Amino acid sequence: MLRVARLGARQMSTATGRPNGSYRRFGRTIGTWMVGTAVLASAGYYVGKDEIDAFDHEEPASELHLSPGQQFKGLPIIEAESTGRERLVVLGSGWGAVAVLKTLDRDKYDVIVVSPDNYFIFTPLLPSATVGTVEFRSVLEGIRRITKRIRGAYVEASAVDVDFEAKCVLIEKPGEGRAWLPYDRLVVGVGAQSITRGTSGLEFCHKLKTILDARSIRQHIMANFEKVMLPTTPDDEKRRLLTFVVCGGGPTGCEFAAELHDLLAEDLKHYFPQSVRDMVRVVIVQSRDHVLNMMDSVISEFAERQFARSNITVVTNSRVQAITETSLRFSTKHEDGTVTEHEIPQGFVLWSTGVCLTPFTQLLCQKLPDYQKNKHAITVDAYLRVKGIRDGSVYALGDCATVEYPHLLEHINELFESAHHEGAEITRTELEMFVKNAALEFPCAAGHLQSLVDNFGHFDTNHNGTIDRSEFRSMLEYVDAKLTALPALAQVANQEGIYLGHVFNKLASLQVEHKSKDMSADRKRRSEEISVAPFTYHHHGTLAYLGRAAAADFGQGQTYKGSNLAAKYMWRSVYWSQQVSLRTRFLLMMDWIKELFFGRDLSKF
Repeated sequence: MLRVARLGARQMSTATGRPNGSYRRFGRTIGTWMVGTAVLASAGYYVGKDEIDAFDHEEPASELHLSPGQQFKGLPIIEAESTGRERLVVLGSGWGAVAVLKTLDRDKYDVIVVSPDNYFIFTPLLPSATVGTVEFRSVLEGIRRITKRIRGAYVEASAVDVDFEAKCVLIEKPGEGRAWLPYDRLVVGVGAQSITRGTSGLEFCHKLKTILDARSIRQHIMANFEKVMLPTTPDDEKRRLLTFVVCGGGPTGCEFAAELHDLLAEDLKHYFPQSVRDMVRVVIVQSRDHVLNMMDSVISEFAERQFARSNITVVTNSRVQAITETSLRFSTKHEDGTVTEHEIPQGFVLWSTGVCLTPFTQLLCQKLPDYQKNKHAITVDAYLRVKGIRDGSVYALGDCATVEYPHLLEHINELFESAHHEGAEITRTELEMFVKNAALEFPCAAGHLQSLVDNFGHFDTNHNGTIDRSEFRSMLEYVDAKLTALPALAQVANQEGIYLGHVFNKLASLQVEHKSKDMSADRKRRSEEISVAPFTYHHHGTLAYLGRAAAADFGQGQTYKGSNLAAKYMWRSVYWSQQVSLRTRFLLMMDWIKELFFGRDLSKF
């Protein structure tokens, strides 16, 4: 039966058997939905009109081909139509890579995208796709649709090696051979892979990073419920099949648990008996003392209360030791320091516990051992250039990269000497001059350095109007504490991609000058640094869906939390506005309307 019918029936007056204004209220609800849909459609067309123009009028890029008679290291070289522009090769099709492509101006570069997947995934909605809240196609956008606006080419392959001296990247399509692809500028946005932490039995786990992962999870969930309904399945086996374990209490793990609860509470209850629903158990195993520990503690506590109301078990301060086909073993560390071992049956495990380098990014770092010492990501400078590349032609962004920030406290002696000119302490005027000069030397810390002047009175603990050495140390400690590694979030990669797109647009206008003056690599690099500003990350807040509830952390103690439909649709509206195309906006809108009226699709395919 339609959800609409059920909703309408509830509003009939039981006392008189006649409609008590319910039809009018129901009509207003439908009318509101229709008006809202029209507004969103109009807004979507306005935002996506450039995409429609590109789809209708832009010619696709020319076909790539192998250079006849030329090889490098015994393998063929890929050629493209010569236009006299620099060749920009983008590795990957994730948030960072797509943001670069959408920001680039037309006809500035010859763009070639290399990725094993010919689509972009809107990863924040992958948990929704695992339970049928949205369909798989609604969170995908073809890369060729994105590159068409800038007449970029696409190659369905993976990068397996790179030669920085020859400026070539080796690409491979399994079963189709290898070839070298030359570049003038290279953007590495290949993402990261799930970290294993030495746990055995991960072959029995699901991960949630690709659309194939989401499809596999959706099939597994429904397969378990259908097997439970077989008369030959014992009760103990039923309880095991209906025990869903999530390893990791970050945003992905918590949102999947919330979406799974919605599936149980809103759809499966209409098609499976109460005796089966009573056997369902959802468990989150978190290594820290709270879930969503990267967000404000207020949000973490709210999430745990919400999960408790939804009968989702949260086990904190626990580490997974081993996973088998039918069970999961973990250890819990208590406040007194004692450790206890636990083993629970499981019918489904999701592994969502952080990321690490992919084989290609590991290889890249190994080629630059003096500069790449971070074991978790490629180290880049404030301009997102890979450390160790002399001419600055290789960039990295997203989950596979981390910005190297300076440690000002290590330079306290020279910085303190450069700050004061008369006397042994720093005056406010001298501090202002120091901040101005230091911002040029450490551009990524410019904003935090300026806050030292704004909070002069706070650091002047003896209130004598000057800063002595110990107070100056406190200042540098404050700045160093602010310069922390950026989180592995979609908005970080998106901002980095937008930044690089604008940088490339600006640098394209400098190429004529560089060629006419025949500049060296060092002079070219310094010229580019003068022309562009360093990357600055602006945190716009972190969202988390918690099952008919949502929370947001905007930083500096500003939070939002709500356990009502308004919070749920606020969360949805934010992600709707962040879609990369008009097409996905319409598909999501239709999926959410379909889910409201007809529920989720429970088919197993």
